[in-house]
Amino acid sequence: MAFLRFPFIALCVILTLPLILNAKTLKRDVKALNEIKASLGWRVVYAWVGDDPCGDGDLPAWSGVTCSTQGDYRVVTELEVYAVSIVGPFPTAVTNLLDLTRLDLHNNKLTGPIPPQIGRLKRLKILNLRWNKLQDSIPPEIGELKSLTHLYLSFNNFKGEIPRELANLPELRYLYLHENRFTGRIPPELGTLQNLRHLDVGNNHLVGTIRELIRIEGCFPALRNLYLNNNYFTGGIPTQIANLTNLEILYLSYNKMSGIIPFGVAHIPKLTYLYLDHNQFSGRIPDALYKLPFLKEMYIEGNAFRPGVRPIGVHQVLEVSDTDFLV
Repeated sequence: MAFLRFPFIALCVILTLPLILNAKTLKRDVKALNEIKASLGWRVVYAWVGDDPCGDGDLPAWSGVTCSTQGDYRVVTELEVYAVSIVGPFPTAVTNLLDLTRLDLHNNKLTGPIPPQIGRLKRLKILNLRWNKLQDSIPPEIGELKSLTHLYLSFNNFKGEIPRELANLPELRYLYLHENRFTGRIPPELGTLQNLRHLDVGNNHLVGTIRELIRIEGCFPALRNLYLNNNYFTGGIPTQIANLTNLEILYLSYNKMSGIIPFGVAHIPKLTYLYLDHNQFSGRIPDALYKLPFLKEMYIEGNAFRPGVRPIGVHQVLEVSDTDFLV
């Protein structure tokens, strides 16, 4: 699996322009950050000195807080507070920071649901809440974040169905939902996302078929990586999979899929990693698949293939560098 890796709290913004030095921080943001400060506990508070999160006089901006100038005021545009063992519910006051473009609270111990007020953050581009203990369903209001490009909700305790409102996020590129308790089917409407490059729903309790997922004509035009592993998907691999011409990783391990491998798989020109292991596939693998120019790994154990079918490469955990996710 591919995961983001960030250093400990990102530090203060560099204040270089006299305009920023003279500007006042918007009272709305000052109030919101002080409410968050009161709710997060001592692990963060010790680094947040003064009343103004954007800095005041000789005091720097609070660690993990980035501000910018809009007219005569400074506003908070980024909040990154992670890996500091924050315990408690999601701080609802965050949703009053209406100019946020990045919110990163990953690798803490946040509990409870994401509040529906999250839909107020219309400028948010990156939302990273992975590695917490968040619960309940994803609020449909998350579909109101029209600027969102990166959504990381993996390694939590979310349940219920994946909301089809996620298909309302036209800029979404990376969607990480793995290691939760989602049930039901993946909304095929996600296929209408023109910019979606990475979809990871592995390690959940999802059902359905790939045919249902890619039934919309022209679906997933930019998709590079599709992780469906460790769920309860059934059926076979449809020949229409060849329409996903940008696909590089197809991860189907540990499901209940069956049937033969269609020749269409060999028509995915950029396919690099193909994981079919621990399903109920049978028959032979098309010879053309072994001739794909970029195919590095094909893992096939735990199936009912005919004798002579052979894997390619050595199975390994896939990792992608941080920079690949931030473009």
